[in-house]
Amino acid sequence: MRGSDANQGAMFSYVDLNERVPCTHPLRRLKQAVDFILVSMSPQFDARYALVGRPSIALERLLRALLLQALYTIRSERLLVEQLDYNLLFRWFVGLGVDDPVWDHSTFSANRDRLLEQMLLREFFNRVLALADWARLVSDEHFSVDGTMIEAWASHKSLVRKDRNDPPDESGDSGGSNAEVDFKGETFSNATHQSKTDPDARLHKKAKFAEAKSCVT
Repeated sequence: MRGSDANQGAMFSYVDLNERVPCTHPLRRLKQAVDFILVSMSPQFDARYALVGRPSIALERLLRALLLQALYTIRSERLLVEQLDYNLLFRWFVGLGVDDPVWDHSTFSANRDRLLEQMLLREFFNRVLALADWARLVSDEHFSVDGTMIEAWASHKSLVRKDRNDPPDESGDSGGSNAEVDFKGETFSNATHQSKTDPDARLHKKAKFAEAKSCVT
């Protein structure tokens, strides 16, 4: 007998995300290691927030989401948040329930920049790599790749002149991660400019008239 293609939304949801993820999925072992690291870093998280006020995004969930972005090479926070909205595997890994709302991408980016400034993000990724290496979750198999094919995690707006010596901003307002920048009449080169967010990134182009992009070298 042919089944019906009728689609009717359910009033209640009883989906257990933990049961939807296969026991053999590689993210299961990684999540155990990541959760252990996040518990050990909890005192550092507490020290950076006031005891009163409006709750922000849980740093544990934010860091798990950024780890997914690196593992699955998701090129922007906007696309990452979009995937968190419908990808059950990502929701399970981050710690979101099926019905939990997902953050706005601009709020996500602002919290991510705060982590970068306080070096928490770098420390978290270093701990994840060290623990994954100890648990033999990573391979030391070597392969070569053209560095100009890998885009760095740095936008053109993060490029500043190396000889620039701006006075400190007393207002404390830097314009955010998406502040307007006027590049009119300015010529960029690796000799004169450097990224604020990724100093190791270099400008490369694959052809004479191609767009120059910040790449890993």
